Amino acid sequence: MKKRIITISGLPGTGKSSTANGVAKALSYKRFSSGDFMRQLGLERGLTIDQMQHLAEKDNSIDAAIDAKIRETGEQTDLVMDSRIAFYWLPESFKVLLKLDPRIAAKRTFMQMQQQGRLNQDGNTEEEIYTHLVRRIESEKMRYKTLYNIDYPTESAFDLVIDTNEHNLEQVIQLILQKYNEWLATN
Repeated sequence: MKKRIITISGLPGTGKSSTANGVAKALSYKRFSSGDFMRQLGLERGLTIDQMQHLAEKDNSIDAAIDAKIRETGEQTDLVMDSRIAFYWLPESFKVLLKLDPRIAAKRTFMQMQQQGRLNQDGNTEEEIYTHLVRRIESEKMRYKTLYNIDYPTESAFDLVIDTNEHNLEQVIQLILQKYNEWLATN
């Protein structure tokens, strides 16, 4: 059974947050970000997102808290959720995967930090951001395999896969809206 929820997944730096914001605004849907939720948990502990990732490797309660929040939030409808594994917890959602080469993701993240600032992020250079990003990807892949037996990201688990290097933000949003409306229209 389909639910009026769009889950947007992707590795760090692929544009999940910007995309989720744009899609939610276009549809007048609510938005939830598991990354923002994890950052908030980190702030409460005085830790950066990278430090939280490292801690989560040893402390399953972090993933358990995030997963519980995803499932709780997923009880709603008219929702856009950006989260690496919300697609797993909400199989009735329209599942989108954003892809991007990690080098490009690191460059984009570094530029965003320079332009807008980004709280709770380790790294002062593009190369440091890349190193942390790769470490984070490997940590998450290991945790998702161990905790849920998910080989992340497996493209076949998604309704739509978009390379965000091939499309600008507006194009990505429009593609999602188009495919989501087509998905809703089918039984």
